Amino acid sequence: MADSDLEAIRQARRQELQSQQGGDKSGGGGGGQDEERKNAEAQQRTSILSQILDPAAADRLGRIRLVKASRAEDVENRLINLARSGQLRSRVTEEQLKDILTAVNEQQQEAEKVTVQRRKGGWDDDDLDDLLNED
Repeated sequence: MADSDLEAIRQARRQELQSQQGGDKSGGGGGGQDEERKNAEAQQRTSILSQILDPAAADRLGRIRLVKASRAEDVENRLINLARSGQLRSRVTEEQLKDILTAVNEQQQEAEKVTVQRRKGGWDDDDLDDLLNED
């Protein structure tokens, strides 16, 4: 690395530290811990996904995140659960990711189904007229 690159990295790090110190003084300290925890979880998720996803599958998941972040998060959660339970024997390929996407899509469609039940012998046109003409 050139000295100019190192200096740019140092400068960026200084600015980051200064912004964190300024945020902690005005924020009261409680919010900083939550943010640190969220950042740590995000880094852990990224680490796990980089270990279990093939580069092509990771690229596809990134494109899915651009279109619909909630769907990408659902797929990531499913992949992480599979990895933690030991059900993944090798890296997930793009084709396997497509299969997981299909399964998540079907699961979401089932959850979003609306069932309409109509009452028999309920309202008729005369009942509506009676309601509208009440004085």
